[in-house]
Amino acid sequence: MSDLLVDVRDLVVDFPVGGPGAYVRAVDGVSFTMGPGHALGIVGESGSGKSTVAAALLGLHRGTGTRLGGTVRVAGTDVGGASAAELRRLRGATAAMVFQDPLSSLDPYYAVGDQIAEVYRVHAAVSRRAARARAVSVLDRVGIPDAVRRSRARPHEFSGGMRQRALIAMALVCEPRLLIADEPTTALDVTVQAQILDLLHGLRREEGLGLLLVTHDVGVAAESVDELLVMRDGHAVERGPVAEVLAGPADPYTRALLAAVPRLDAPRKPRPSRETATTAAGVAGVAGGDGAEVPVVEALGLRREFGRGKRRVTAVGGVSLAVRAGETLGVVGESGSGKSTLGRMLVGLLEPSSGRVRHAGDEARGIPAGVQMVFQDPVSSLNPRRSVGESIADPLRAAGERDEAAIRARALALLERVGLEPGHYDRYPHEFSGGQRQRVGIARALAPRPRLIVCDEPVSALDVTTQAQVTALLAELQQELGIALVFIAHDLAVVRQVSDRVAVMRSGEIVEEGPVDEVYDRPAHPYTRQLLDAVPVLDPELAAARRHRAVGPS
Repeated sequence: MSDLLVDVRDLVVDFPVGGPGAYVRAVDGVSFTMGPGHALGIVGESGSGKSTVAAALLGLHRGTGTRLGGTVRVAGTDVGGASAAELRRLRGATAAMVFQDPLSSLDPYYAVGDQIAEVYRVHAAVSRRAARARAVSVLDRVGIPDAVRRSRARPHEFSGGMRQRALIAMALVCEPRLLIADEPTTALDVTVQAQILDLLHGLRREEGLGLLLVTHDVGVAAESVDELLVMRDGHAVERGPVAEVLAGPADPYTRALLAAVPRLDAPRKPRPSRETATTAAGVAGVAGGDGAEVPVVEALGLRREFGRGKRRVTAVGGVSLAVRAGETLGVVGESGSGKSTLGRMLVGLLEPSSGRVRHAGDEARGIPAGVQMVFQDPVSSLNPRRSVGESIADPLRAAGERDEAAIRARALALLERVGLEPGHYDRYPHEFSGGQRQRVGIARALAPRPRLIVCDEPVSALDVTTQAQVTALLAELQQELGIALVFIAHDLAVVRQVSDRVAVMRSGEIVEEGPVDEVYDRPAHPYTRQLLDAVPVLDPELAAARRHRAVGPS
């Protein structure tokens, strides 16, 4: 067994909760092995225990009050029985971890290169100058352009993709044998995600690294690993070669997980026509002077700039679009393309530098009545000191409703409508899962009976089954209520499933717009084709062939 890089036997992890002696089981009897240079993907929904397993490989639960059972060996080191000095040597020199959020892993006050150099000096007896040179070397290795200059930059001066590359560089600086990547691409758009996955593949090929990839995105795992381990509620329900698990999943849960993955090549679920949706909801479009229907929202030459003088940046430059009752417009593009800025102007949270926004034909001033927004992160958009019921009720009070009994009744009805329980009214956001919190955000947006809801990355932080539930809920609500939806996302497969039309943004401009099937099946703009080509596929052979075309043979 000495040739194994990772050997986990009957791992049990219990987290302390509440009073003394109270625990909840997060991992229950998980076993697996990994050989040198191999890649294992651990997939499952939020709360399945996959990140807890990854943390156990580095002994990160030590000193937290957590109870552990079973054995964990990494490169021959018994993690559970290791001394503090042995753990320090293990972390970084033998195995290293890349976390999901680089901003919380990097110190905002220090240059990126200095932080990487400091990690190197902890494990190697070298001078500051040698450590600095090593930091520049690994930054260059992970594809940071002009690494000498950029090593002096602070984290906020890097893009999201560059920060993730910097974290990978920090993990590689001591030449570990095992790289543990915990959701390393969750917050990245599809092209940057593809670059990071290609980087990890290249490191495995050239450095002989073992890779343990933790992800809720089965498509990401399909492109990156040799074997899959599927987890549910702390248990390992299935394990096998990635191609076999994806082609013929044995466990019903694995089959359900794969069925929930949004795919570009999957047939779209039938969507009702706008006329059917608005008629069923009793909503009619506003007729203009010539009898034509007036859009619920219309942007005319919208432009938004930030900064002054030489530092002025154009986030949105001359965008025009319209959305009608019962219609969903998907807006896609990479980070920094202007999607969120456009969405905030449509609801009045940002004032355009020039151009106009019309709601039902009227010029918008400030935040007009009848518009709402659902944000990406419900944790930061829900007040932690107010119950979820009160958060749903607040927009009603802001709209002038004074009957508290009627307000509470409306909030309770909305909780039920989005799949929660009336008894949840008095609970607080931290008592809910991510998907449940997003349902609360949707209920709050529905409270004042809006005509338009702008959803800004509403499912990007959710696992695939929760994504499917939330998008199905939005589609159902739209059919029932006849709402106009603007669905902003970097996940092109999700956008195809929920949208009638799609607008592709790049550098603040719409480069392509049209019916969603037409744009996806016959993209006219090279940038649209580039985005579509970067979407992960649930076929390891196809992914390998695509990588072969992009970077050449292994």
